[in-house]
Amino acid sequence: MIIHNSEELESCGEQLGSRLKGGEVIELIGDVGAGKTTFVRGLARGLAIDDPITSPSFTINCNYAGRDGILLRHYDFYRLNDAGIMQMELAEASSDRTAVVVVEWADSVKDVLPTEHIVIKINYLPTDGRSIQMIVPKTYNYLVS
Repeated sequence: MIIHNSEELESCGEQLGSRLKGGEVIELIGDVGAGKTTFVRGLARGLAIDDPITSPSFTINCNYAGRDGILLRHYDFYRLNDAGIMQMELAEASSDRTAVVVVEWADSVKDVLPTEHIVIKINYLPTDGRSIQMIVPKTYNYLVS
C-alpha cells in the first residue's frame, strides 16, 4: 500500500484499530521518522482513544484506555540495547487478552514477542510518500477482510 501523507497514514492505522479486539501484538518496523507514531495515533483513534498519542522513546512505554475495556500499550525500545526488566513487562503485556500491544524497535525483545504477531513495515519511497506492508498471521484473519 502506498501512503502519500500523514493523514493517510493515520487513516490506515485507524482502519486497523477499529478491527482490533484485544490480545493483538503489533511490531512496527521503520526508520526514524518513518511515521510509526503517526500510525499509532490512527490506531488509537480506531480504538476510540482521545488522549494525545506521543512517542514513548524516552519513557519506553505509554498506556491508553480505549473502547470495550481495551488498553493500548505502546512500547519503544529505540534507546535500549538490553531491555532488562522491560522485557518481562512486555512478555506479561503480550499475554493480556484485553490489551493491544504495539512495539517499536523490537530487536532487543524479539525473543519475548509471540511467534504469531502482526508486523507492519513502513518504508520511505524515493518519491514523496511511504509504503506500508502488513504481515498478518492466520491467527488474526479477522483483520484482513
